Order: sequence, then C-alpha cells, then structure tokens
Amino acid sequence: MNDLLIALLLGVLEGLTEFLPVSSTGHLLIAQHWLGPESDLFNIVIQSGAILAVVLVFRARLLALATGWRERDAQDYVLKLGVAFAVTAAVGLPVRKLGWELPETVWPVAVALILGGVAMIAIERYVEWRNARAAVSAGAAPPAAVASLSATLPAVSWNVAIWVGLAQVFAGVFPGTSRSAAAIFAAMLAGLWSRPAAAEFAFLLGIPTMFAASAYALLEYARNPAAPREDWTALAVAFVAAALTGFVVVRWLLAYVKSRRFTVFAVYRIVLGVALLLFLPGQ
Repeated sequence: MNDLLIALLLGVLEGLTEFLPVSSTGHLLIAQHWLGPESDLFNIVIQSGAILAVVLVFRARLLALATGWRERDAQDYVLKLGVAFAVTAAVGLPVRKLGWELPETVWPVAVALILGGVAMIAIERYVEWRNARAAVSAGAAPPAAVASLSATLPAVSWNVAIWVGLAQVFAGVFPGTSRSAAAIFAAMLAGLWSRPAAAEFAFLLGIPTMFAASAYALLEYARNPAAPREDWTALAVAFVAAALTGFVVVRWLLAYVKSRRFTVFAVYRIVLGVALLLFLPGQ
C-alpha cells in the first residue's frame, strides 16, 4: 500500500480514537500490526495533530481564559491545568527515562482494553450512586441527582488536578488504557462528577501534554544522529488528517456526553480486547 495512503489512514484513525475513551495508542498499534510499524516520533506527533482539534473546538474557551486572566475563576482553572500538567511531567519524565512501559504488543493492549472497559462501567455507576445518595441526604430526588451529572459544571478541585495528572502517566505506561479515558474517569472519581466538565478538563490538559510530548520527541530525534530517516511528507499528511478528524469527533463527543453514559465505549473496549486475545494470541 502507498505510504501516503497508509499515513492518511493512520491519521484518520488517530483522530477518531484520541478523544473517544477507547485508546488511540492501542488502535494505532493494532493497525500497524497489518500496515507496518511507524516510528515513535510519528505516533507521538500525529497525536498532537488530534490535539490541535481541541484548540480549534475550545478556541472561545481558551480565549476567555487568556483574556480573563485577571479574574479569579480563570486564574484558578489555569493554575489547576498547570498543576495537572506539572504532575504529569514530574512523574512521567522519570518513568520514560527509566523505560517503565509495557511492551507495545497486542496482548497487553488487549488486557488494558478489557480492564479499562470494566473500570469505566464500574466508576460511572459508582459516581452516579454516590451523587444520588448525596442528593437524597440533601432532600433531593435521585433522578434529579442523576440528571445533574450532565447539566452542571462544578469547579475543578486541586485533588482532581493531581489525580488527572497521575492518570495521564498511568495511560502512558499501559498501552491500551487511553489518555482521555484515564483523565476523564480520574476526574470523575476524584469529585468532578459532571461528564462535560471532566471531558473539558481532560481535553484542555491534552494541549500542553501532547504538544510537550511532541516537542520532546522531536528534540530526541534531532539529537540522535543514528535515528532512522523520517518521511516528513507522510507525517504531515497524518498530522492534518488527525486534526480534521479529531475536530469532528470532539464536537460530537462533547454533545454526546451531555446526556449519555460512556457505556457503549466500555462495551466496545471489552469486545475488542476479547477479540484480540482470541484471534491474535501471542502477538
């Protein structure tokens, strides 16, 4: 297959799966099992292409944070994004340097997909139960509490910022976990129980996280004279494809989570993980 066509397909796949809680790294690994492996630089940089979509979708929110930096709420939100990013960097860089990462083969990805799917269902049900119980204690009806999970955007706590930062490191160590899923569900479990609020924080945190990861990968590539030659044209095609596809997916997902659970993605993860274990054992 033509290299540019492969790059286009991988870019579209990255854009589709970076924000859905199904693991873009896992899907890229599976696709490259048949299409041929790409470099770590390629896989990291096209993730930044997908993250560029977040900048476009949240451009009004980012502008409001930038121009309203004197306002306490904006300062608080940006500081918590900074803390989450700092936690990711402070823990993630040593982890990367030490090489603490599972091998990017099908078996660990399949297991991570299955366990992640089960965890998503369990966490979402627990969060709904916890908040329904709190609402009953406060004298509200349980259905109102469940509805508020989608209708309200509560404040991000420092506890949420720290746990979301750690969750990103966890996702980096375990291929198939999904950075977005780990961040969203860590936020919900730590108290940010609104799906839209958790998704927004996770997506905005992805901007500095993935751009920094791409810059670091490019720096490593530049400093390594023995690095294999990169096909920059193919990389550019994949980057643009990931950005355009990611833009559509982010807009759709933000509307979807306002009134729906993540259950369909959890079931998909479990089914895909089982299929991989059955049909690609030992890969």
